[in-house]
Amino acid sequence: MSVRTDKARVSAADTALRRRADAGLPQRLARSAAAREGAQLRTAEVPDWLAARRRAHSFRVDRIPFADLDGWSFERRTGNLVHRSGRFFTVEGLRVAVDHGPFRQWQQPIIHQSEVGILGILAKEIDGVLHFLMQAKMEPGNRNLLQLSPTVQATRSNYTKVHKGADVRYLRYFTEARPGDVLADVLQSEHGSWFLRKANRNMLVETDEEVQPHDDFRWLTLGQIGELLRVENVVNMDARTVLAGLPTPHSDDSRAPALHTDLELLSWITAQRARHDVRVERMPLDEVRDWHRGPWAVEREDGRYFRVVAVAVEAGSREVTGWTQPLIEPTGRGVTAFLTRRIGGVPHLLVHARVEAGLLDVLELAPTVQYTPENYTHLDGADRPLFLDEILAADPERTRYAAVHSEEGGRFLNAESRYLIVEADPESPPTAPEGYLWITPGQLGALARHARYVNVQARTLLACLNAGAVPGL
Repeated sequence: MSVRTDKARVSAADTALRRRADAGLPQRLARSAAAREGAQLRTAEVPDWLAARRRAHSFRVDRIPFADLDGWSFERRTGNLVHRSGRFFTVEGLRVAVDHGPFRQWQQPIIHQSEVGILGILAKEIDGVLHFLMQAKMEPGNRNLLQLSPTVQATRSNYTKVHKGADVRYLRYFTEARPGDVLADVLQSEHGSWFLRKANRNMLVETDEEVQPHDDFRWLTLGQIGELLRVENVVNMDARTVLAGLPTPHSDDSRAPALHTDLELLSWITAQRARHDVRVERMPLDEVRDWHRGPWAVEREDGRYFRVVAVAVEAGSREVTGWTQPLIEPTGRGVTAFLTRRIGGVPHLLVHARVEAGLLDVLELAPTVQYTPENYTHLDGADRPLFLDEILAADPERTRYAAVHSEEGGRFLNAESRYLIVEADPESPPTAPEGYLWITPGQLGALARHARYVNVQARTLLACLNAGAVPGL
C-alpha cells in the first residue's frame, strides 16, 4: 500500500469517526430502534424471506451413534471426545467444588474451546437510519435450523478454514476494521455451565461502502430486529449477545437515579466474587462420576441436566456443506427471567451474582431466575431456587415480555429457554437477598460493554430492551 493510500484511509476513518461522534451513537441507535420498517425488507416480509432461504438450500440433521462420527473419536487414554485436527473443541470432564448452595461438589462433561471466535454485525446508514446486515444462518442445534444471525459468526478454526471450506462472507470488515468504523468491540463469555472459559469477540462495525447483500443476508433496522425478538426462535443467540453491547440511550443515561451508584455496584460485584470459593479442575471424561457413555449418548444416570450426543449435518448454505459433530442436548426447556420494579419512579432489574463453573471470573450478573425447572422438582424448602416459583406462578398481567429463544445452535441441540421480564409482586418489599441487587437497565447496559460482567442469558434480555422489544421499560 502506498503512503498516499494509507493516509487517505486514515483521513477517511477520522472523518467517519468525527461524523459519527457529532451525530451521537446512542441517538442514532435510538432512531434505528424506533424505525419498525426498513429500507430493504418490510418486517412482515422477514418470515417469508427466511422460509425462502430454507427452501433454497438443503438442510438436514440426523442423530447418529458416536461410532459414525467422521474425524471425531474418544481418546484411548482419557475418553475425551476430540477432533483429529486438534482444533474446533473437545468434550472433557470437569470437577467442581463450591462453598454455597445445595450442591457443593459435582462432576460433569464440558466443552473446552479455547479459541476466540468473531460475532460481528455490519452496520450502514441507509436513508438516514442505521441498518444491520443480518444473515439467515443454519445451525444444526436449532429446532427450526435457520435463524437470523450476525453478519459474521465464525470460530477461528472456521474463518482460518481448518475445515477447508469456503471463505466467510464479509469477514474483512471485522478483521481489517478501521478505528473510526468500530462502534462496539468486547470479549464476552458464553454459557458458563456448558463451556469452559469460552469467549467470543462481539463487534459492531459501520461501513460507508456500498454493500450488495448476498441472497442469505438482508439489511434490517434495530426496530425491525426488536419486533422479531417478540417472535419465538427467529433471532439467534449470537445476534442477541452483540446487540446487548450497544450504547443505547438507556445504557448511557446517567441522569436516571439508580438505587445504587455505579461505584456501589462495582464494589458489590467485587465483594461477591471475593466471597465465593470456587475450585474447578479439568479431568478425563472417562472418570466423570455419575455419568456413563453409551453408543448414542454420554448422560447422567438419573437423566437430569443434559447429555452429549452426535449428529450428521447437511447444510447447503454453509462454508462446508456436510459434516458430523458432537452436541450438548439439555433435558428440558430453561426458564430465564428478570423481575422488574420501579424504585423512585425508575425501572430496575433484579440481577443475580451467579456462580457458573465455566466462567473465568467466578461469577457474572445473571437474570433473577435462570433454571430448568425439571432439574429441581426433587428439592423443596430452602433448597428450591430463589424466585423460581414466583416466576412460574406470576400473573400473566405482570409479564412485560415473554418469548422462547434458542441457545447457541452450533454446540447445543434443541436448547431453548423461555425468556421473561416480569413485574415483581407490588406487595413484596423492594429488598434483595444476599447475592441479588436491584440495578437499572442503564447500569446493566453499561456493564455489558465490558468483558465478563454480564452473562449470556442476561445479555439476551438486555438485547430485547436495546431493540425496543419491551415497551415502556
